[in-house]
Amino acid sequence: MTRLAVTFALRTESSEFLRRLRGRTAIDRHGVRIVRGKMDNHIIEVLHTGVGEKVCRQWIEKFLRDQNFDRLISTGFAGALSDELKVGDLLLAKNFSTIDLNESGLPFSRLPIHMADLLTVPALIDSSGERNRIAHASGAAAVDMETEFIARACAEHGVPLLSLRVITDTPRQPFPAPMKVLFDMERQRTDYRQLSSYVLKNPATLWRLIRFGIGVAHARKALTEAIVDLVRNL
Repeated sequence: MTRLAVTFALRTESSEFLRRLRGRTAIDRHGVRIVRGKMDNHIIEVLHTGVGEKVCRQWIEKFLRDQNFDRLISTGFAGALSDELKVGDLLLAKNFSTIDLNESGLPFSRLPIHMADLLTVPALIDSSGERNRIAHASGAAAVDMETEFIARACAEHGVPLLSLRVITDTPRQPFPAPMKVLFDMERQRTDYRQLSSYVLKNPATLWRLIRFGIGVAHARKALTEAIVDLVRNL
């Protein structure tokens, strides 16, 4: 039975996948809360790294300490840098993954996947202009805020890595409100009082939030199916 690690930033990304695990339990190791369960012939441990470098580096190092995982799947949401990728599209990050699906014979059985570079950035991006600038400067197709640090930790601990992300926002379908309103980096959660106050002052935001939520739900489902397909083909 193989041991697999799967990382998400937040539970909003992992909720459907966690429901697919058998015998799910919560454990504490080195002060890190981990969800453990089974899928087919695999023991799976799920870590929520939090958003951004500071918290991610802290949790991933503790998570991998003194452990022997056969593989780690770094996954979750990402933002597209151009409209070539749509909400719900899957991206395999070539520049971070050390597992080659083509060579290992582990294709996704049902879902198409884009293979391109992923860029880890220090802050969530609001504007289309900033997305375009980053795309031209980096050559990346999408951005997240954790994978670079997960990849470094995997390299240090000798854990093969596969980086898989799903697109939740694009230049044409951006975040429905400023990021400082949608997510509090210090508290690692949404401040719903602040969000409610913003919506009351900007009523048109409500429809954008609903539409964004529908897109996120679609993306989370696509991501879950892709991870399950991958695990079952390992």
